[in-house]
Amino acid sequence: MATAIQANDIWLTKKIYEEAERIHYENLAKAALTPLAGEIAKARQRLIESRDTFADVLPISTGDSSDKQLEQQLMKFHEVLEQVQAEQLRLSERLLHVETVLKHGTPNQSTTCNVRKPEAKQQCAPPAKKQEPMEEDDVDLFASDSEEDDAAAKVREERLAAYNAKKSKKPALIAKSNVILDVKPWDDETDMKKMEECVRKIEADGLLWGAAKLVPLAYGIHKLQISCVVEDEKVSIDWLTEQLEGLEDYVQSVDIAAFNKI
Repeated sequence: MATAIQANDIWLTKKIYEEAERIHYENLAKAALTPLAGEIAKARQRLIESRDTFADVLPISTGDSSDKQLEQQLMKFHEVLEQVQAEQLRLSERLLHVETVLKHGTPNQSTTCNVRKPEAKQQCAPPAKKQEPMEEDDVDLFASDSEEDDAAAKVREERLAAYNAKKSKKPALIAKSNVILDVKPWDDETDMKKMEECVRKIEADGLLWGAAKLVPLAYGIHKLQISCVVEDEKVSIDWLTEQLEGLEDYVQSVDIAAFNKI
């Protein structure tokens, strides 16, 4: 009974399965084997061979002979490991060289293109036309320049008149500014809605009120932050500030929070 249990716990056909697996992957790699892939396959094969050289489980024994045997196996393992590392380093250098060539290309091609471009331009350039001598019949020695001067002056006047007419149709550029004002009340008992109504009652040509909101200050006091757009030539910010500070029942002070040209 103990012999049957031991046989079930040991994988007796492990090497057969590993050999079949190795042959299977080698057949798959043979279909598209490139020089670089061949080097990688060789390195993989060496790893498999080095693995097969060692037993799956080292025998447990005592004595000097077992220590020497273990030391020899470790030395062999280190030698195989150094060979694999050297092979891997060589493959990495070769792969880096291939990637560099693929990215930058060969220098001969760029040199050839730089040399041939001027030649193509010279070949495509059309030949210069020969200047034919002016015939005597085409020369009018008695022609007057007054007619040409009059025609040129007339054309110049027409173009100038058209330009002035087009320029007069363009609307004049109006300079505007976007201003955000902070209107502060006297205390927390000030009616902020009534304050906003009084602020918006200030009207002038070139003044357009925008959005407003209440911003907390301290101790329950809020300030009215309101935006407006003004035309610089028609509305002065100093005038607008004076008008707001004139609302003495509600307004304590007025500050300019933001000022931007439009």
